[in-house]
Amino acid sequence: MSSNPRRRRFPLAGPAAATAAALSLTVCGLAAQPVAAAPAETLSVDLAQSTGDFRGGATGTLYGLGDDGVPSQAVLNGVRITNTSQKPPQGAQHPNGDALDVERSFFAAGGKDLYVYIQDEYPDWAYNGGKRPGDANNDGEWDYLPIVRSVAEKIATQSEHPGNYIFIPFNEPDAGNWYPNWQAQKDQFLGDWSAAYQAIGDVYAAHGLPKPKIGGPGDAWWHQDRSADFLAYAKGRNELPDVFIWHELGTNNLGTFRGHFAEYKQILRDQGIPDIPVNITEYGMLRDMGVPGQLVQWMSMFEDQKVDAQTAYWNYAGNLSDNSSRNNGGNGGWWMFKWYGDLAGSKTAKVTPPQLNVPDTLQGIAAVDPAKKKATVLLGGGSSDVNVSVGGIDKAVFGNSVDVQVRANRLNGAEGASLQPPVVVSAHAKVKDGKVSVTVPNSDRYSAYQLEITPALADPQPVAGDLVNSTEAENTNLTDATVYNQDPSREWSFMASAGRDVGSFNKASSAAAWEVTVPRTGTYRLSILAGANQRPGQHALLVDGTFNQLIKYSAGLSWTYRGTTDATVSLTAGTHTLSLRASKDGGTILPGADITLDRFDLRDITDGEKAAYPATDARLAGGAQLSYAKPGTSGSADLSGQASATFFASTAETGYYDVTAHFTTSGASALKLAVNGRPVALPAAARSGTWDSTVRAFLPQGINELTVSAPSGALVGSVSTLRGADQKNADSDAANVFRSEAEALPRAGAAAVQTAGAGSNGSADGSGVVRDVGYIGNGAGNTLTVPRPAGFGAGEYQMVLAAANADKSAAINYNPQVISRFVDVTEDGGSTVRGAMRHNYAWNSYWDKTIPLSLATGDGALVLGNATAYAPNIDTVVLARFVAGTPTTVRR
Repeated sequence: MSSNPRRRRFPLAGPAAATAAALSLTVCGLAAQPVAAAPAETLSVDLAQSTGDFRGGATGTLYGLGDDGVPSQAVLNGVRITNTSQKPPQGAQHPNGDALDVERSFFAAGGKDLYVYIQDEYPDWAYNGGKRPGDANNDGEWDYLPIVRSVAEKIATQSEHPGNYIFIPFNEPDAGNWYPNWQAQKDQFLGDWSAAYQAIGDVYAAHGLPKPKIGGPGDAWWHQDRSADFLAYAKGRNELPDVFIWHELGTNNLGTFRGHFAEYKQILRDQGIPDIPVNITEYGMLRDMGVPGQLVQWMSMFEDQKVDAQTAYWNYAGNLSDNSSRNNGGNGGWWMFKWYGDLAGSKTAKVTPPQLNVPDTLQGIAAVDPAKKKATVLLGGGSSDVNVSVGGIDKAVFGNSVDVQVRANRLNGAEGASLQPPVVVSAHAKVKDGKVSVTVPNSDRYSAYQLEITPALADPQPVAGDLVNSTEAENTNLTDATVYNQDPSREWSFMASAGRDVGSFNKASSAAAWEVTVPRTGTYRLSILAGANQRPGQHALLVDGTFNQLIKYSAGLSWTYRGTTDATVSLTAGTHTLSLRASKDGGTILPGADITLDRFDLRDITDGEKAAYPATDARLAGGAQLSYAKPGTSGSADLSGQASATFFASTAETGYYDVTAHFTTSGASALKLAVNGRPVALPAAARSGTWDSTVRAFLPQGINELTVSAPSGALVGSVSTLRGADQKNADSDAANVFRSEAEALPRAGAAAVQTAGAGSNGSADGSGVVRDVGYIGNGAGNTLTVPRPAGFGAGEYQMVLAAANADKSAAINYNPQVISRFVDVTEDGGSTVRGAMRHNYAWNSYWDKTIPLSLATGDGALVLGNATAYAPNIDTVVLARFVAGTPTTVRR
């Protein structure tokens, strides 16, 4: 957090939009039509030239975690973050992001290093008004040292993982935080380093703990002189940092970091200092966050140099630095993080991009895992076709021919609900002279791609065909609206799909119209990428000039902090004109209609929302291996005993899905399935054969963690999810699901019915009015009660709250000081479960929050409250059986 202008909170840029990239393939003579006009670029990969073990530290975050449960455990598990920086316990710099509050979820997700910014004990930025504290009470001690000791004491005595913490005594000391003038303040800083270093060590020693880990110096920029002076001093006093820290924030650092790192390594050599690992504890700008094609450039650079690095904190804690969405969702940035985390256990390989150390150009990461017989290339950042030339393919590992798959990951807004990135290339290719060449046509600098090479698979994924139309808002027929450019050179701007969007949509006549051609009569999902500025809003959707439905947008941080809003539309085969309008009747502007429009995607869901997650993309544990021994099961996960395969599935909406594990056995066997950690009993396969085990489970919108094991042995090829008519019918079956408006439920104490403001996306009555219940909590007696529905006895359930939380603390620095709210669900006669609700910008804007419940009684009422703080406002309550019907195992 630097005190120069780039670290102050800036007004966010005005509205924006984008285009979907077309892709095709050339693999050993198999060609599809090229799309991009610019000459193709070449990314060369040599799998035979290893660059070392995959480090996996480039997706660290600063304040990426907000509270326990923010982000959700499934979201956190999926990205495999190894390091994060948070505030000290009860630190005043921000209302959330407390290290002790988030350590459970962080370490449960496989986290390794939890850094603490000790100076974030202060409320102001720059710290203490930018001036080094003195000895205000004349006790002969520097006033900062009691703070240092207090932070170390709390972690030493209250953490379950004190050995995994890394203390950062100084944050950006060169940039206004106490020591900007090195010539005049060098000796002061070095002496203060010693004092802080010793104070932390003394606390740990007093509690019988091993020597604590300490990171520094923490400069806002790379300084060769300061770094050399600091290291020489620290070496002489045996006070070297355990991790060397500085920041690389600006776009230009994509071109300069390797040079900075080389200078650092040379200082170590010159001074005879053994290697000290590096963590760049802040990197990237607003324009990079949530943007796959930007993130891959940073990740490839840091992985190449084998350093850890953390995305900068520009907004608020708890959303992985704008790389996750809503309560439980993944945006394009999340999928980029996940793809990177999936490389754990592999060896990286040499990658030669067209230009090294040039910002905003094509870059990549390559890795090979011989045990899995899988090679992966992550690439992006360019604006033209990419010829990926992969050499060094070992025939002893991969064979004489391989399957090649490419998935595309687009920018989808910070609050965009990104589903599994679609397969855009699926081909079989012969390996010639150890090489395969793949051309990925690309015209989108903001997209990233995952290329995978494996031996021939039994069931390769087909190219996705559900997206029937993708139209940029700026390319529609516009009336009384304005196209805005979102220039990536403006580092403080959020990027728009294709670099432009449409705003000033604030007149009764404002409209955007475009044509779509659909292949068949059926059901389609329209996904609108848009930004609503601190309030929800509404547009009228017309099909062929006739009103179809109101589109209700949830609130966002700003006009350019985009998210997705979905609507289901029935269309007949052929061409139709869709239009969004600011007025339903042409005269009255709909509430909140001044919304930024970016992109419109139309997907065919006539046969249901289907997704397949192959075993080759699963995370294997407990001795699980991929098997390519037989053509019919090639690419399956070989599971037995404690071995498991974990899949991360993404769902478009909350409700019932058929979750199916596809497997083969050599005898009788039963799979075990855990859905977000909750076990589901599956019937056994009675004998050898190929089987499908299916359960109809109620899943939250967003990321779901599915873990499969087979104690008696099985070859699991994939897991799939399906949500179609049958599954949606299960949602409306009263035997499965109880629904109620919150205002219809019994209240106690101060809990009160409220009328939501105009434009709400909540559940409206017949007159269009939305009501919710607020003032729940902040006292044990202020509650909302859900009487137990008849027939909903003891067992496993999901409670879904449509909830709003726009709580913030007073603005004390440049960040939006958002606050998570918590609701405690207590079963009368049973236990209490807590659910965390992330900030969602407006009190009349509602997101789903799903809370898993294991109910012990047959009829105990469910009481919602919070004895110590306010719970979120609640619009509707759903209680659903976790599993509907009886799971099946059938032979294919």
